[in-house]
Amino acid sequence: MLLQLLDYLGVAVFAVTGGIVASRKQLDFIAFLFFATLTGIGGGTLRDLLLGVPVFWVVNEAYLVVCLVVSVFLWFFAHWIERFNKPLRWADAVGVSAYSVMGAAKALNVGDTLLVAVLMGVSTATFGGVLRDTLAQEPSSIVKSEIYVSAAFAGAGSYVLLAQFGVVPWVAAILAGSVAMILRGGAILHGWSLPGYGHRRRP
Repeated sequence: MLLQLLDYLGVAVFAVTGGIVASRKQLDFIAFLFFATLTGIGGGTLRDLLLGVPVFWVVNEAYLVVCLVVSVFLWFFAHWIERFNKPLRWADAVGVSAYSVMGAAKALNVGDTLLVAVLMGVSTATFGGVLRDTLAQEPSSIVKSEIYVSAAFAGAGSYVLLAQFGVVPWVAAILAGSVAMILRGGAILHGWSLPGYGHRRRP
């Protein structure tokens, strides 16, 4: 049940980020719906296609309803949400945390290997945001120096590791999601980043 809730949460929160971008672009409602839906289901769609399982929103249209509800809400209240400090980045952080766990969990549930599960967690957590930023012609968080993909990797990796030690799935999900959220939150608040490649001199 918790993993199902995380799946809905990931869709809803990523849909929020898509709607916020649409509001900043001053787009019409259909564009709101498009951005919210594409961002909300993008990562999960990639995950399911790669895993070779039925795409989740085709099987259960409730996910599309979630995106519709989010779009309607943001159409009226996006300007109010913008009053909060960095709403887009924080919503994206919650989505990354939830989806990194859900992507890894689904891969394990269908019997894939540990490395594949981690990769599915990272892909699920980041692909929707990449689609959103690409279509909006905005710089993507994935290419910024601060921790982003690393947070998704830590969340997915933590869940896989805890699952291998027999930790109860809902406990593992909470712990792993918290790891991702702490890392991404630190990046937002304090600019946490890992060492970059830098400039290398040729011999």
